[in-house]
Amino acid sequence: MGKAGQSRYAQVYARAMNDPEGFWGEAARAIDWIKPPTKIFDKNAGVYGRWFVDGTCNTCWNTLDRHVDAGRGQQAALIYDSPVTGTKKSFSYAELLDEVRTLAAVLRDFGVAKGDRVILYMPMVPEAVFAMLACARIGAIHSVVFGGFAAKELATRIDDASPKLILSAACGIEPGRVVKYKPLLDEAIRLASAKPEACLILQRPQVTAVLTHGRDYDWGSLRDAARAAGKTADCVEVAATDPLYILYTSGTTGRPKGVVRDNGGHMVALKWSMHGLYGIEPGEIFWCASDVGWVVGHSYIVYAPLLHGCTTILYEGKPVGTPDAGAFWRVIAEHGAVAMFTAPTAFRAIKKEDPQGKFLAQYDLSKFRTLFLAGERADPDTLKWAEALLHVPVIDHWWQTETGWCIAGNPMGLGMLPVKHGSPTVPMPGYDVRIVDESNREVPVNQMGSIVIKLPLPPACLPTLWQQDDRFRESYTTEFPGYYKTADAGFKDSDGYLYIMGRTDDIINVAGHRLSTGGMEEVLSSHPDVAECAVIGIKDELKGEVPCGFVVLKSGVTRPPTDIEKEIVALVREHIGPVAAFKLAITVNRLPKTRSGKILRGTMKKIADGDTWAMPATIDDPGVLDEIGVALKGKGVGA
Repeated sequence: MGKAGQSRYAQVYARAMNDPEGFWGEAARAIDWIKPPTKIFDKNAGVYGRWFVDGTCNTCWNTLDRHVDAGRGQQAALIYDSPVTGTKKSFSYAELLDEVRTLAAVLRDFGVAKGDRVILYMPMVPEAVFAMLACARIGAIHSVVFGGFAAKELATRIDDASPKLILSAACGIEPGRVVKYKPLLDEAIRLASAKPEACLILQRPQVTAVLTHGRDYDWGSLRDAARAAGKTADCVEVAATDPLYILYTSGTTGRPKGVVRDNGGHMVALKWSMHGLYGIEPGEIFWCASDVGWVVGHSYIVYAPLLHGCTTILYEGKPVGTPDAGAFWRVIAEHGAVAMFTAPTAFRAIKKEDPQGKFLAQYDLSKFRTLFLAGERADPDTLKWAEALLHVPVIDHWWQTETGWCIAGNPMGLGMLPVKHGSPTVPMPGYDVRIVDESNREVPVNQMGSIVIKLPLPPACLPTLWQQDDRFRESYTTEFPGYYKTADAGFKDSDGYLYIMGRTDDIINVAGHRLSTGGMEEVLSSHPDVAECAVIGIKDELKGEVPCGFVVLKSGVTRPPTDIEKEIVALVREHIGPVAAFKLAITVNRLPKTRSGKILRGTMKKIADGDTWAMPATIDDPGVLDEIGVALKGKGVGA
């Protein structure tokens, strides 16, 4: 890896911009094709063009079979580490292939064929990975719905995808509670108009689900019978442009938005990213502490590490509480992970519980060399805390469910660029990122605007929404013609570094001044007693909107919260100025979040504004919203 200043980034990025077909055609050689593509990009196909249009391939072959053929069969492919059940298990590439071939045969026996949809409603267990790869093997399209998702939300996804089969488990396990999946699944099927032909249920030691006669089948029994009969399924040839999976974006109302991921472009970009962006070599151990229900889990627990011939870790646990704030250090040390990818909110949780980082001393992290953060804006204070604690580069990077991989990051494999706290660094090859105003005109350096990406998007990004081309156009390409709308706001500095200041919804208008809540959160999180924070704009008759900051204090802080709140107000006045009109800071015990760790700022704003609001389907703990309402009322805000 080159030192800062010796990075090959500029020349590699320029090549991808000036000769995208040459660049991605070369990257495509790292994939095994059944029929290699001769047309790298067809601008007339699909909504904005399609990649590798005449190529055929199989994603499962590229993640498993080819590595076994190449002599990696005995290398660990998947390490399952579950502190919530006290279970650890490792699967070699040969063992993982065996499990996937067997399950693919079971699916085929149910009549699942190329193009059929299969919904997976699963906890973080190895069978979730087997199921994704088994679908890919036979050309079926998987749609993973986060395990434990509300029945109504699951029902809307069943109706949109019309799955032939649903694969689920008896339960998921959270610290201190067991979430029974079967009653949720039964209710979702009852609510849905589209009915699956069958459900495969994985029984777990903690809960035995009652199976519905004629519809539900015991997953373990079917696997054992197929294995005893020697049943296996071979890889099915699919077009590069055939869908690999559908992933529904969270928080949608009405018909959900099913992001489509294709087979060919997805493999090419993800394989490139493992070395180009993450600096990982085949055979190394990579840990993405996400969930297979989210895009990050799809891309960097399952597909990318296995495409690259790495060992991937599947972790069924939390950053704190399973059993303590040293959980991440244990996993890294015990399994020898060289890099980790998680959400900033996980590190804020660790910082809150163990601000001094005392747990780290118990573990040997000598093999660990990079920490990657994405999913929410990484505040500079948390980044600096992690750098000082771990003595490795801490790399923020930015991407979306829609893109499937990183839009802007620091390319470790091309030579690390200087880190600027608060910036996810620079666009990755293939992404032509611009900052524009409402009239789609580029704005000057250091001026905030809407972040857009010039079409076409690079390989692996969504070509469309599932059976909704018109909605794709309307949602992403109409407002800024010729560009993909990210719905994020930010700016570029004079070095071309990108700064993501929040969703365009999080830019508040205070007496005619457009201000970023992300910038204010940066100031709040710099206070030594603050573990995490969120800033929202609330309605104000005089100024239109005024900011309100919620702060969670670090463990062990004994000072009166009112003193800290006054200091925070003064800090914002000092760093951003009176223009921010920041006068309201509220101390709370916790912030409302989705299960993937995103703070539910929109719902908090509705509560503060006294607007009607609905319980978000993705919320981790509904009780937090009542606490927010009480805290606001204590300050005279809200209905």
